[in-house]
Amino acid sequence: MPEAQEFGAELTDFRRRVEELRTARALPSQERPSLLDAALFELQHVVDVLWPRYEELTAASPRSPGGGRGDPQEQQLLRALFQRLPIATVLLDRDAVVRRMNFTATQLFHTRAGYATGRPLTAALRRDGQAALRSQVAAVARGEGDRSLTVWLSQPPIHGEVRVTLAALRPPGEPHPAVLAAFQPGMAGPSADEGAAGAWAQESRPDLGEVSRHAELLDLVDDMTAALLRVDPAGDGPEAALTAAAEVLHGRFADWVIADLAPEAGPGSPRRVAALGPRDAVGDRTASLAEQDPADCPLVMVALHDGASTLRVSPVDADAFGRDTTGAPVLVREEVTSLLCIPLRAGAGAGPVLGALTLFRTGRRGAFEMAEAGVADRISRHVALAMARTAERAPAPGA
Repeated sequence: MPEAQEFGAELTDFRRRVEELRTARALPSQERPSLLDAALFELQHVVDVLWPRYEELTAASPRSPGGGRGDPQEQQLLRALFQRLPIATVLLDRDAVVRRMNFTATQLFHTRAGYATGRPLTAALRRDGQAALRSQVAAVARGEGDRSLTVWLSQPPIHGEVRVTLAALRPPGEPHPAVLAAFQPGMAGPSADEGAAGAWAQESRPDLGEVSRHAELLDLVDDMTAALLRVDPAGDGPEAALTAAAEVLHGRFADWVIADLAPEAGPGSPRRVAALGPRDAVGDRTASLAEQDPADCPLVMVALHDGASTLRVSPVDADAFGRDTTGAPVLVREEVTSLLCIPLRAGAGAGPVLGALTLFRTGRRGAFEMAEAGVADRISRHVALAMARTAERAPAPGA
């Protein structure tokens, strides 16, 4: 039954959101009020929606999704209007994952639409608003009405406060509704008579902090290129290129950098090449990660086997990077606040995966932005090209 399948999907989504809310106990006390509101909202959803729907499910008649594909010219017109809207607009699925992002939204979130697609929008928000946005998006997708809330960008251009309005939308020919999210920046900067246009004009002016971040990322790419060019393609192997890349990223871009090498050919086990941590990470902390089997790290295996990158802020799954020798989850032990796991593939979406780079940020350091993740994705292709070049020219063992 379609309704039974949809109800099962809602239960799965509800359990996922509850698991995320459980992690609120690890947050500082000043960041918990908004998460408490989200938890109360989810409990009310169980009482008012899930339980009555379960009781009435057997009596409900199946409904066929309405609407056909529509006029192709009308769809083309709607796409053009969506892209040219002067308001940052994002089309989300029920899990707050980006499906489409217009040009104004790419400026607000400092990312490319192609990179943002398929990734959770909550990665661009401050931690205290992520669970709240997910819960509200899920509620709108369930058909419980449109709504608005205030969220904060993780790396604000000026004030960082934006007002997001959520509305349900059912794309033609699709069984599940989508959510249209419109973002308006805080109005503290411009005067009241300037309106929204004045707010966008104010937000679009880069400040010194934004310029500095762009310069730091350019310096990082430049230093990475220089380090990879210094690797001898005739004498060094792929490990040398991977280790050089890890050393450039360590400290300045991430607190922890873990580099893993994929099996050379066919099935086999990946091999850890480097595990670089903070200066106070000595002894067992560094050794346990250096000696860890990458096959025990789900994130690394997803990157190596599926070629999929991962960006997570306040990771919910404590076991996503395995456990140390004492049985403690690595992400919990190191107090990881955000992470990036990037496959190393020379071609854009094609070719074998040669390895994976995993980056951790811990403590009070700012979470990875989407723009930073995009730069790391470009760097990964440069690293993979250097690894492939050294693999082709390195002498065979015993030669």
